[in-house]
Amino acid sequence: MSSSLVQCVPNFSEGRDKIKVDALVEAMTVPGVYLLDREMDSDHNRCVITLVGDRESIAEAAIRGVVRAAELIDLNHHQGAHPRIGAADVVPFIPIDGVTLEDCAAIARRVGEEIWRRCRVPVYLYEAAAAHPDRQNLENIRRGQYEGLKEDVQTNPSRKPDFGEARLHATAGATVVGARKALIAYNVFLNTKDVEIAKKVAKAVRQSSGGFRYVKAAGFEVRGMAQVSMNLTDFEQTPVARGIEFVKREAARYGVAPLSSEIVGLIPKKALEQAAEWFLQVENFDSSLILENRLAAVTGGKTAIGGLRAGAEPFIEQLAAPTATPGGGSASAAAGAMGAALAHMVAAMSRGKKAYVQHEQRLSEALARLATLREALKHGIDADSESYNHVMAAYRQAKTDVQGGPALIEAGLKRATLVPLEIAGHADEVIRIAESLRPVTNPNMASDLTVGVALAEAARKGALSNVEINLALIQDASFVADVRSKVGALLKP
Repeated sequence: MSSSLVQCVPNFSEGRDKIKVDALVEAMTVPGVYLLDREMDSDHNRCVITLVGDRESIAEAAIRGVVRAAELIDLNHHQGAHPRIGAADVVPFIPIDGVTLEDCAAIARRVGEEIWRRCRVPVYLYEAAAAHPDRQNLENIRRGQYEGLKEDVQTNPSRKPDFGEARLHATAGATVVGARKALIAYNVFLNTKDVEIAKKVAKAVRQSSGGFRYVKAAGFEVRGMAQVSMNLTDFEQTPVARGIEFVKREAARYGVAPLSSEIVGLIPKKALEQAAEWFLQVENFDSSLILENRLAAVTGGKTAIGGLRAGAEPFIEQLAAPTATPGGGSASAAAGAMGAALAHMVAAMSRGKKAYVQHEQRLSEALARLATLREALKHGIDADSESYNHVMAAYRQAKTDVQGGPALIEAGLKRATLVPLEIAGHADEVIRIAESLRPVTNPNMASDLTVGVALAEAARKGALSNVEINLALIQDASFVADVRSKVGALLKP
């Protein structure tokens, strides 16, 4: 598999017809995407498909799944215990390896726009991809479910979709697309049929009613039993063990107890390690005490020694090697990407905090743009090396192609000029965004912004020096004048 892995867990409003679910899975069968799990629940009338793949493939798979769901599922005839507003109800992207939460938010925005374009199903963005603070919470978007939203969206401007018209698809409703951390869907069955008890326990445990942070919960009747259905949106902050222990305590107030539990979809290994530590009460427990983890560390090259250094070292050593690439242009792009990352960190750690709630929209916009800039600058690391290699190839070809050689060299030099010019432009934007964050973020993180700005300034200066070197060799006077004009604009205070 690719070293950049994204998980996608689309939830479809169909949990009873296996043929339809098979068709949804088939539609999402895309090269580079792997099916990890599929769950069908007839009481909720909902299926959960777990996929993983590289960012481009997983995006296409998700879009195809939504398009197929719009063809197969009619919300006007759908009944089930689980809240829903669409045939493809919610499509979250989760970072696994080599991607960040904001990378996934960028994927979500692109997927949302494409869903509307392909099948005219309106899309709402939620959690890390949300364009509006009140849409970070999925429950706010689902308010009224399909039946209520179908009427409300036509008259209430605050419920207009992020992509699409202010009306739902006639049969497929709307789809919610977003980015989030790994979520654990954990359901606890009580030894009673009284669903009102499950609802009271759920109310006590969920954050919105004063319970645990990062816990969403509701009470349902499932298979003739009362069920407390929980979503743990950040299991590192609120572990599974804490959730089940609290459910047990609350249930005891009504004379009942947990009978069994289930996990819907997959659960991170770390969450099970946390549960083991909680219930076994092992002193000084950490994941390295687990045999398989220790073996992986020893045989897989992932040792405790190295840490962050292990990720940065290969690139640094490539820079030090006696080869022309990667060189200063690639280093400039890397510095700019780090600057964007630091600014992103500062904004992300302030967004959602009570002290900065009045800046929520501004911070969300900065996060979205910084994520895009970070990706562009990361791409520039290789693009700069490739452009230089292209110039060298042109010089070699010119030795045997005397007539066409100069044109090839000129084209190569222009490309090698535009790549660092673009890097400089991105770095310049990082500087401006980072500086704009100072008054709306935690002042204790001002030094992080200062480092981010310094890195971006180094990126801009380094990239522009590469531009100047190439301009001196280019014969096209109009091209040179145009580029110098753009350089001048970037150097203005």
